[in-house]
Amino acid sequence: MENGFSLIELFNLGGPFMWVLLAFSVATLGIVIERCVYLSWHNCKARPISDKVKEFLRQGKQADAVEFLKGCQRNQTIASILLALLENAKYGENRMERAAESEAQERLRRMENGFNYLTALSSLAPLTGFLGTVSGMIGAFRSIAEATDVNAQLVAGGIYEALITTVFGLIIAITALVAYNLLIQRVDSFSAEASKAIDDLIPELI
Repeated sequence: MENGFSLIELFNLGGPFMWVLLAFSVATLGIVIERCVYLSWHNCKARPISDKVKEFLRQGKQADAVEFLKGCQRNQTIASILLALLENAKYGENRMERAAESEAQERLRRMENGFNYLTALSSLAPLTGFLGTVSGMIGAFRSIAEATDVNAQLVAGGIYEALITTVFGLIIAITALVAYNLLIQRVDSFSAEASKAIDDLIPELI
């Protein structure tokens, strides 16, 4: 027996459930890459723009603050939130706060797009792996039942082949969970900064 197996050999040993796990791994990798690119392109720093707007407001230049926010690049996510705040300032504190929070929720929804798939994959991958293991164990015990001469090699071989799907399922689940927690941390950080920016500007507008 060889000391090791190539990735393709391990894939073939895992049985038909490895194709499902392959699809899960491709989906996980695709979502993670897409979300990383999306969040990297968007500037999630709220403080610089918030401070600039606050400076305009303290100088009584609300119109200039609005024009400044309208001129911000599309990837300046906080700009649209603060713009909603300023454009609704004339309707009172409650109205402008609701408008800013509504815009913030929409921006956060876009940032979190795909996160639910990561959590689903982190649950489905190990379950699929366990299902493959159970299926493999059934085949192994059937081979044992049909064999006239049962030896340790026959038993061990069937078991480790069955466990391959569990390993791959756990690897996918761990990858999805780690990526989810890293990405959600970035989104939560932006959410906290946006909330603070709104709270800081409301007194300047009243």
